[in-house]
Amino acid sequence: MNLEAKLSAVLDRYSEITDALNKATDGDTIVKLSKEQSQLEDLVQVGKQWQRVCREIAQAQELIASADSQEMKDLAQEELLAQQAQKTELENKIKVLLLPKDSADDKNVILEVRAGTGGEEAALFAAELFRMYERYANFKGWTFEIISLCDTGIGGYKEAVAHICGRSVYATLKFESGVHRVQRVPVTETNGRVHTSAATVAVLPEADEIDMPIDIEKEIKMDTYHSSGAGGQHVNKTNSAVRLTHIPTGIVVECQEERSQFKNKDKALARLRAQLYERQRNAIESQQSAQRKSLVGSGDRSERIRTYNFPQGRVTDHRINLTLYQINDVMEGPGLEAFTKALITEDELSKLAELENA
Repeated sequence: MNLEAKLSAVLDRYSEITDALNKATDGDTIVKLSKEQSQLEDLVQVGKQWQRVCREIAQAQELIASADSQEMKDLAQEELLAQQAQKTELENKIKVLLLPKDSADDKNVILEVRAGTGGEEAALFAAELFRMYERYANFKGWTFEIISLCDTGIGGYKEAVAHICGRSVYATLKFESGVHRVQRVPVTETNGRVHTSAATVAVLPEADEIDMPIDIEKEIKMDTYHSSGAGGQHVNKTNSAVRLTHIPTGIVVECQEERSQFKNKDKALARLRAQLYERQRNAIESQQSAQRKSLVGSGDRSERIRTYNFPQGRVTDHRINLTLYQINDVMEGPGLEAFTKALITEDELSKLAELENA
């Protein structure tokens, strides 16, 4: 099926969905159709632009053929060249939009940041990374809700977990999973030597009961305990903190950020579902031996993906060989956009190359 035929099929489907939505009365049907319509909107918009440009190209070609003067032909030829360039640009966008989508791309995420090698300096860096993602979420208009924090007492985090909600959160952040390395002089260093430390980041797509069903009564062991850290006197008087153990896998998650035990349980359960869902996705992918290995890496948390060099003011992403001397902008959040966009583009290009070579 060529590009025009594929696009025609998408536009027809979009019209069918619109008609069905106008007639639908069932809530579940409306939600399902609305989601599919939303997924097609960008492609439909670009597709209609492409159809318009194709019509304009045909008109320009007719004008060139029928023009009475050379001046008129030259003007029409100049316009034709601009339209053909626009057509090529739109076709490239359409090809990207037609690429198979990751089923998790539209999901919200559970973000986990942990201190790695480097002791207290690694914990301080983990805290800075966590705040970087919080600022980036604010920049993108997403909501950022802390699930749990395990601090070191002097500003560092051994582990920090958050729930991020918004449009295309997983699609944007999924390439952040891996080892982030920092090179700088730690505040605890008295001789001014540059140290190398690391933190690991995991971006897990949020899973609901349909994605990852759990028999809570049979598969979950719940323990409660007194919260520690922030929260005042209240947290020391009630067992509001929750620890969930998934018996079949041994995975343990905790949450103590809320005063309510029920809220902590819900947050911990969301984190557990995300971890189980990611484990399931990884198992399926590992079974597909012919699966493409993306140029942006596997997303494995053991893979070193980025280095933040403070003395030189640079951030380097090793997967795509991109270095920017804008470390302050990156750590403040908005500067991270340059890396997320570059990683998404690299992934799209590698998928397009694979399709063309197939």
